[in-house]
Amino acid sequence: MTIIRMILTILFILVCIALIVLVLLQEGKSAGLGSISGAAETYWGKNKGRSMEGTLVKITKYLAAGFILLTVVLNLTFI
Repeated sequence: MTIIRMILTILFILVCIALIVLVLLQEGKSAGLGSISGAAETYWGKNKGRSMEGTLVKITKYLAAGFILLTVVLNLTFI
């Protein structure tokens, strides 16, 4: 049981580091004055899911779900 806990702990640390890096790589969500005039509705705004930023957001969501899952599993194996 301790070997599984050690592997899960190492995986947890790697997910934590990856999550921190991905959050820091993302741009801010402040729209600024461009949202007042409707400048946010450009080609890049509509296809944001296919861009690098959209990919970072998707990976961040999956890592956050993995982080929560690993946290629960590590807490249950501690008991």
